[in-house]
Formats: sequence, C-alpha cells, structure tokens
Amino acid sequence: MALTPYARSLGIKLSEWDGDTPIIRVDFIEAVEGRPEHYHGGATGGLLETAGYAVLRSMLALKQRQAILKPINITVQYLAAGKSRETYARGRVTKLGRRSANITVEAWQDDPDRPIATAVMNVLVAEPPAS
Repeated sequence: MALTPYARSLGIKLSEWDGDTPIIRVDFIEAVEGRPEHYHGGATGGLLETAGYAVLRSMLALKQRQAILKPINITVQYLAAGKSRETYARGRVTKLGRRSANITVEAWQDDPDRPIATAVMNVLVAEPPAS
C-alpha cells in the first residue's frame, strides 16, 4: 500500500490488516511531537486522514474501481491527549456511492475501545480521465 509523502514524513506506516481493513500506525518521533511528550493535533489528524483514505482505497480495489479521490471535508474530534507511544488508526467506509464516500476513523494507543481521536470524512470519488 502506497502512502503519501506527507504520511511518510510523519513516519506513518501500515501496521497490519484486519481482514480487508488496513490498520495504520505511527511511532512517537520528533516529527509528530507537539507539547513535550504529546502528539501534535495535526499529526493525529494526519494519521486519521491517512487511515480513512487507506480503507477507501482498499474497498475500491476490492470492487475493482479506479478513482481519483478528492477531499470534501474532514471533521476531527480530539478525545484525549496522545502520549509518547505508538498510535494506531482504522477507518470504516460507511457509504460508498458512485460519486462520494463517507468514512469514519478512530485512533487509539493502548486499547481500540478507548480512542484518543475520531474523524468523519467525506470524499469525492471521481472517475479517472479516459486514456
């Protein structure tokens, strides 16, 4: 699975697959630190967005659909401070239509049932230009 240059600059990587759902991970490194020993909110948002696009790309691949993805909006809720340890995120496509997709994402550290942040994403799913 290919990640964006932004995701790679934060050290975001694929951790594992849960069935057809990618689990994304980021280690606590200087690039993601905000206040001492805590994740920067932008890094957390970047992790959530990366996980959302990863699950959408995975679903599109399963349906053998080629598409250009463009963000419509993303809403992030910060629930708890991310501490200085690895953080995981997983997305779920709640709706995949012909022209748009709705995705929910959760990020956690120690327990998937205790998220530190969540996001709702709306993405335009555009047909690639004919070649």
